[in-house]
This record gives sequence, structure tokens and C-alpha cells, in this order.
Amino acid sequence: MLSLCAARVCKLVLAEAVRDEVEGNLLIHAERLSPSDADDLIEDYRRLIKLTNPELVPYPDKHSVHSNRQLIRHAADVPVLLSAIASKPDWLLTHNTKHFTRAVAQRTGLRIATPGEFFRTLSSLGRIWGEENRFRTWLRVEIAATETLAAAGIVPKAAAKAIRELADFRLERIRELEAEVRHDVIAFTTAVAEFVGPESRWFHYGLTSNDVVDTAQALLIQQASEIIATDLRQLAQVLKRRAFEFKETPMIGRTHGIHAEPITFGFKLANWYSEVQRDIVRFDAAAEDMRVGKFSGAVGTFAHLSPELEEKMCARLGLEAAAISSQVIQRDRHANYLATLAVIACTLDKIATEIRHLQRTEVREAEEYFSEKQKGSSAMPHKRNPVTCEQISGLARVVRSNAQAGFENVALWHERDISHSSVERVILPDSTTLVDYMLEKTTNLIDTMFVYPQRMKANLESTGGLVFSGQLLLDLVESGISREDAYRLVQGHAMRAWKEGLNFRDEISKDPSITKRVPAKAIQRAFDLKRQLRNIDAIFARVFGAKKNRKQT
Repeated sequence: MLSLCAARVCKLVLAEAVRDEVEGNLLIHAERLSPSDADDLIEDYRRLIKLTNPELVPYPDKHSVHSNRQLIRHAADVPVLLSAIASKPDWLLTHNTKHFTRAVAQRTGLRIATPGEFFRTLSSLGRIWGEENRFRTWLRVEIAATETLAAAGIVPKAAAKAIRELADFRLERIRELEAEVRHDVIAFTTAVAEFVGPESRWFHYGLTSNDVVDTAQALLIQQASEIIATDLRQLAQVLKRRAFEFKETPMIGRTHGIHAEPITFGFKLANWYSEVQRDIVRFDAAAEDMRVGKFSGAVGTFAHLSPELEEKMCARLGLEAAAISSQVIQRDRHANYLATLAVIACTLDKIATEIRHLQRTEVREAEEYFSEKQKGSSAMPHKRNPVTCEQISGLARVVRSNAQAGFENVALWHERDISHSSVERVILPDSTTLVDYMLEKTTNLIDTMFVYPQRMKANLESTGGLVFSGQLLLDLVESGISREDAYRLVQGHAMRAWKEGLNFRDEISKDPSITKRVPAKAIQRAFDLKRQLRNIDAIFARVFGAKKNRKQT
């Protein structure tokens, strides 16, 4: 249980019933461990309790437990629930959402959430998609509509003034009403009407539910998109900085996981930067496509208002009016937006997957930051696992699957059904929140990543010059050898070097069929690393828009 102070400092409140259950399970688990591991486990628990210093809430008396048995389905949870009610916390945090359900929250007035859900509410996107902001945005749409109608002489100006000045709501009241009427917009308008008084008869005048819901959703997506757009640009800045940092750092390029030809690590980072730039263009376009509202009524024909009024209402909100709509804004827009988020997630997955490969023990050219006190495994003290990269790759799967759900939402019955509504309540908050989180994680990943140039050089040189076979082939052709003969000569030495662990460059230098026809200087030039990387400047100029001089080494 958590109490939040004004400075957003958390105070932990712990029910004795929970503490005793945790400590009992801890002792059971400790019995299965070795004595030293059991001691470590118990000591870690003691340190945690000392660090958090929770305020203990005693067991409720037996009479209270018995008389409040109806609050929750499982009898064993009643003492915990009563302890929470007694401490009056801002949040009841639990992973046991099967027992501590939304119905329990409604019966008790507690705000129940998992720890993950709670921390999301503290983030910017968590606040955007929270109930409070959603209903505040609905109210903003309603007031804009009312003031537009008042300016047109349809709604009395006194009524519009009363609505603007008095309209408000309490979340608890909306929840109470929704439990009765089972319609969130009606619950909202009723709750607001209780604040406005008699003039509330003009509230929601001429509108249908989705005039408010879809238009407000466009505003919520706009708020979320501003954060994601900033995240993308911050990632691009970090990629650019590190690309120039390692512009001259040679490493082996790999195709099919096999050594191919030399590149630089900065070149790899520049490639990611360029992709993020495309993500920015795509995302800005998708976000702009979502910046539309609608006030066209129950089937989109303006039976009660007019297209001109719709345009003015949308303009007050900073939105464009959809050229045509049914009862809803058409869901191809939303599908495109979710697909764009999925593509961004693919980019982040791509970056994370590559760093995971580079971190493998036998490669070890780069790795994600690992702190001095960090642990990689409970059983293997040597482990340095790419857990952040793996988390990014895992969450990308969720964002991609949400895009599929968005595609399914495009096809609705006739002028509208609500099969899309329940889906969007999950996929829009989740996808935007996850992409925001993944972008922050990836930016920090790139910013703090360990890079090992010496290891890159060692891996590049580990095949004894095999990676220059393509350049040698071309140089042999230029010297007058047929392509077929040149390919046969080069591949023969390459395969022998692979199998016998020989130095490819040395073997080429000892072959008279080559040395008699190609000068030693030309052979040496075929293995020149700088020659292979001579166009890095030109590539960087194309990617970043300004040529920068390479360092002379």
C-alpha cells in the first residue's frame, strides 16, 4: 500500500497479514537452500525492510473480518483488504488481480493496481491515458462544442458560460454511475450535470457519444505523440554522437552471421541513425493523420448539426475535421498509427538484437552497460547478460501484435459497432507507453554502451585476411586474369585457409601462379584496410548532411 506525499515521495504501508505470509513463505523457501544461500536470502529481506521502513497495519479484529466477508471472494484476503481500508492509502499494489478485482475496488473505493500499472501512472504517458485525463479531455471537447453552438446562437450564451465555469466531475461518481447504467459517456454527462445544475440541459447538445470519444481520443493520441516524437529525436542525437565517435573504428561486417568485409562501428551506428530518421518521418505523418475530430452525429450525416459547425468545433481544439465519417472516425487511421509504432519497435528490436550478438562471449565487440554491483545470474557469478536488449526485443513483440489488433479494428459493421472499442482501450495506451519506454531504454543503451575497439580489430584480423578476398578477386581481374580463373585461385586458397587455419594473405603471396602475374605491391594493396573504408566520409556526408574530415591514422 502506498501513500503519496505532495513531493511525490512514497510511504510504504504494509499489512501485518501480508508481512506474516511473506515471512512464512520466505522461511519455507530458505529450507530448500544451502545454509549460506538461506542466510543471504534472509539478510536481503531484512535489508529491504530496513530500507523501505514500512508502516505496519495490525490485523483487523475477528468481528470486522466476519462482518466484511462479502467484500472479496476469498476469505484469506479479507484481513489484507480491511488493513488497506484502515490505512486509507492512495494505492493498493498487488500482483493478485484475480482476487483483488475491479469489482473489489468499486466496493471499497480503493485504487488497486499492479506495481507495473502504478509506475505507468507516474510516467507522462501514464497520466495521459489515465482516467482523470481522459475525462478531462472529454470535458474539453464538450465545452468546445457548447461554446461553438453558443457563438452560432443555438445554445444560450448564459448556458455556455455556466457550463464553462461550473462543469466538473468526480471520478468516484462516474464509476458509481457507470456501474448502474453501463455506459461510460452517459455516466460522464450525468456526473458533470450534477455540478452544472439547470443549464446542464444544453450540455452534450446535438452530439452523439463518439463525437466526444473519438475527438477526445485524437487529442490524447496527440499528447502521446508529442512525447514519442521527442523520444525519437533524442535517440537520433545519441546515435549521431556515437556514430562520429566510432566513425574510424574498424570492425568486420557480417552477412549470414559470417565474416564478410570490413566496416566501421560508426558506419553501423549511422545505419541505425538513418533508419530512425525514417521512423521520425513516418511517425510524424501518422500522428498528423490522427489529428482529426468529428461532430457529424450518429451515422455521420450531420442530422442535428452542420459541417461548418464541426469545422469550427475542431478548430477550437486544434484539430482538422474528418472529411467524412460514420458514427466513428474511420479506423484505417488508427491501424496506420499502430503499424508505425510497430515499425519503430522493429527498429529498436533490430538495434537490441545486434548488440546482443556483439555481446556474445566469442564476439564481445560491444555490450550494454553493466554496473559494478549488478548481478547476471544467481548461479553463475561470471555472467554479464544483455537483459536490457532482451527486454526491448521482448516488448517489441507486444507492440507488433497490437498492430495486428489494430488491423482487425478497421472492418466494423455498417456505420459502426463497438468491437474496436475494448481493443483500443488496451492497444493504444499500451503501444504508446511501451514505445516511449523502449525508446528511453534504447537511448540509454546506446549512450552507455561499452565498445571494445581492440576486440573488433582482433576479430577482423582473425581469419588472416580472408575478408579481403573480394577486393583481391577484382584486382586479379584487372591484372589480366579471367574472372573464372581468378575466382578459382582465390576460392581455393580461401577454402584451404578455412580448413587448415592458415594465413590467407601469406598463402596468396606464396602462390607463383598469382605472384608471376600480379606485382607484390598490387597484392599488398588488395589487403589495404584504408582502401576498403575510403568511402566512409562520403557515406557519413549523405547520412548526416555535412562532410567531416576523417582522422589521419
